[in-house]
Amino acid sequence: MTLTAPHSPETRSDRVGELQSRIRGMEARRLDSRAVPTHPALTAVLPGGSLREGTVVQAAGSTSLVMALLAGPSAAGRWVAVVGIPEFGVEAAARLGIDLDRLVLVPDPGRQWLTVAAALADVIPVVAVRPAGRLAPAEASRFQARLRQRGTVLVSTGPWPGADTVLEVGESSWSGLDRGHGALAEREVLVSAGGHGGLGRVMRARLRLPDRALGASVAPDPTAAPLGEVRHVDFRRAG
Repeated sequence: MTLTAPHSPETRSDRVGELQSRIRGMEARRLDSRAVPTHPALTAVLPGGSLREGTVVQAAGSTSLVMALLAGPSAAGRWVAVVGIPEFGVEAAARLGIDLDRLVLVPDPGRQWLTVAAALADVIPVVAVRPAGRLAPAEASRFQARLRQRGTVLVSTGPWPGADTVLEVGESSWSGLDRGHGALAEREVLVSAGGHGGLGRVMRARLRLPDRALGASVAPDPTAAPLGEVRHVDFRRAG
């Protein structure tokens, strides 16, 4: 692994952070981390079928997907925190199985979002955050080292350098309308997963978020998944 000489202290810091992130990412592939209780609908899309302690999951494009990621740990009795996501609705969260008595909300942390998230990650096992601005690889690397120390899961709704798992919401469709009338009943979403945790393999699954019961579930797959792929579950937006 070779690095070219940087031209400024800031560039040097970014390059060192990037290198540290790559090394730790490769280490994470070899070291086992403990599974965290996970919503059943997500087992098809997460590498290894579950969330893992001390890892970062990047999940953009659906507040309901973020809620579903928090629902499993919360239903199992763990505290969860949400930082910088003002549209995170408590009613929708409760329908997806999040225990509101063990939910910490910080809707507007301002420029201190990283400090707030770090402080919460020290005491709360699952933290969701929306980064307010670009995060340097060095900052991300330091934060991830802290997460591994504490065994905390971080769910980021924006880009996170060196994320262990990257979930992306692709095509989606709503059902329930009939000839121009009726109520929207459920939403199917194609979710793709990649990142270090999947060892470079891209998995796909269809999820219903929300489904007709206003929860999350796996959608029936109309076609057989190609060998080596897993179909993703569709989620409905609750936010």
